Parts: sequence; C-alpha cells; structure tokens
Amino acid sequence: MMVVETDGWTLLVIAGLTALSVLSRSLFFWSSRPWSMPAWLQRGLQYAPIAALSAVIVPELVMTQGQFLPSLLDARIFGVLAGSAWYMRYRGHSHAVLGTIVAGMLVYLPLRLGLGW
Repeated sequence: MMVVETDGWTLLVIAGLTALSVLSRSLFFWSSRPWSMPAWLQRGLQYAPIAALSAVIVPELVMTQGQFLPSLLDARIFGVLAGSAWYMRYRGHSHAVLGTIVAGMLVYLPLRLGLGW
C-alpha cells in the first residue's frame, strides 16, 4: 500500500479552489432579481459548444502522434465525411446529432477494424 503525504499548502490550495468554485457557481442564486445577458453575449455563447468540440476533434483528425497524416487513406477522414453528410442532410431534425455520431462510427469502425486503416 502506497502512503501519500499531503503538506499544508496543498490542502490550503484545495480548500481555496473549492471555496472559489462554490462561490462563483452560487452567485446567481443569491440575487433577488433575474439576471439577463446582452443579446450579443447570448448569440456568442451559442457557438461555444461547437468551438470546443472543434478544438478537440480537428487536431485528432489531421494529426497522429504530432505529425500530419501521411495519407488520405485514414478511417477518421471517411468517418468525419459520413458524419458531416448525415448532419447536413438532417440538421433540422431532433436526431441530427445522434445520427451524426452513429453514421460516422458506422463508417469509421469497419475501416479501422476491418481494413486496419
């Protein structure tokens, strides 16, 4: 069994970060009047999820171990193309996002596992 010693500074930092997190997340509940955001901020926040997803997915799509893909015969590219095609076709429907994931994986997995791309 491994014993890990924690010094006072570490505990103080953990307690401080916990307090800061609780305080910042609960400020909205302390106010007696409703909070409103400007229209420009609400519009900008609509793009936050897709921006975060792009920041995670795009580097994984075009790079492998820090190097750009050496060939276009990569299962990830075809999976993204299939998922994108599904989304463009059904983007107004309730199943658009789930269908995008399923379509992409239905193309990616056979190419990756079956052909070894």
